Amino acid sequence: MEHVLDNPAFNALSTGNAKLANGTAQVKYFHKEVSPFIGFDENTDQHFQLLYNQIPHDWPVGFISPTPRDIPQPWKIIFYAPCYQMVYKGDVKAIDERILVELTARHIPQMIALTKLTNPGPFKQRTIEFGHYRGIFDGDNLVAMAGQRMNPLPYAEISAVCTHTDHTGKGYAKQLMQQQINRIISEGNTPFLHVRCDNPHATRIYESMGFEIRREMHFYIIGQ
Repeated sequence: MEHVLDNPAFNALSTGNAKLANGTAQVKYFHKEVSPFIGFDENTDQHFQLLYNQIPHDWPVGFISPTPRDIPQPWKIIFYAPCYQMVYKGDVKAIDERILVELTARHIPQMIALTKLTNPGPFKQRTIEFGHYRGIFDGDNLVAMAGQRMNPLPYAEISAVCTHTDHTGKGYAKQLMQQQINRIISEGNTPFLHVRCDNPHATRIYESMGFEIRREMHFYIIGQ
């Protein structure tokens, strides 16, 4: 049987992120202002055609595959990156959460500005609807944050981990990540994340925190 994390977007849209799901039983997708990711119950050329027929916009979308995949017309590959899928094997660890601020709709402009500067992955006006975002501020300025994205139960993906370039080296990312780890475990789920294979520095940091590489996954941004 396929592991739930081999098809993370579809399984997230079917379970933990079902309230954000659009589409059908075969083809599911997030609103374009939440996330670009789509998922299929079966990875076939016919499902790519169903997506083309059903999706109500012509923005690029994100497709995740456990193996390299030829993308059929009328779609074309805009961007491709192999990534490691890493699953947390550690324990809950105590942290001082006093400097961690819950991020709300009023923080969206700063969140978008920070992600544009640091490029942790797609982040739009409604991405905050995934929930659980926390940030660290320098005065009134957001300088670091982390949150949750795909939630293919019983797993929850840590995402949008980023720190302003003027504030790196202060341990902010680890504090924010550990808060996410602790929260996910407290809810009875298992944290996981994705990191590009060409980012060994980040991979080593995640391994030092207790994440282990589960397998390689293949991320495609495709357009019509």
